[in-house]
Amino acid sequence: MFNEFLEIFILSAVQGISEFLPISSSAHLILISSFFELKTNSLLIDISLHLGSLIAIIFYFRKDLFDLNNNQKYLNLILFGSIPLLIFGYILHTSELIYLLRNIKIIAFTSLFFGIILFFSDQAKTEKNITTNLDFKSIIFIGLFQILALIPGVSRAGITLTAARFLKFNRVDSGKISFLLSIPALAGASFLGLKDLIGQPIEINYLIIFAIILSFLFSFITVKFFLNFINKFSLNIFIIYRILLSLILFGIIYL
Repeated sequence: MFNEFLEIFILSAVQGISEFLPISSSAHLILISSFFELKTNSLLIDISLHLGSLIAIIFYFRKDLFDLNNNQKYLNLILFGSIPLLIFGYILHTSELIYLLRNIKIIAFTSLFFGIILFFSDQAKTEKNITTNLDFKSIIFIGLFQILALIPGVSRAGITLTAARFLKFNRVDSGKISFLLSIPALAGASFLGLKDLIGQPIEINYLIIFAIILSFLFSFITVKFFLNFINKFSLNIFIIYRILLSLILFGIIYL
């Protein structure tokens, strides 16, 4: 029982932290599964982890999400900007092409390449904010970039931050756009997971509840930390981490 709780703790930490940082949660979950034999890793656990993150981000932005009188415009934009990802995600998932992308070599290359792209985007001057400058054209640009997040190692948070920074949104508002775009993305991932469970016996046990709660806590703390962090500092620490991770993976692959 202790080992099961420990594995859920590790998976929840990986999901909750890496989902909202520009380092790719899918890549880290794949790497954990590749290098360690986790007995508790299953589709239902995966759905639970995503659900915990989804509840956390909705709870964190609850005032913005439910203040429809003032925020209806950009909430509609966020939903519209998520359509490309949801469409392509559904196609890749149902065709099972997405599983061909889940290997360490791809993660090594994407972690390095898109980490470098993130560095260049973060050099952009700050000229725009989410309240006055987020429009149809901007959200389409960011939404199309977000499709790349279907490739492990790219990072959904990373690529949306990259796109928003290229558009000269300040770091904090770029983070908010990225986080708000994560809501439809996480909801879509949970829906596809539940779709795959249709016809299978589902047992809601203590591990599922534990996974949701821990994922929620790690996700909530990460979102709060990240917004505070980028209000004061650049994204360089995450870029350095991505480069180091890719170099380690290249070493494992080719040495």
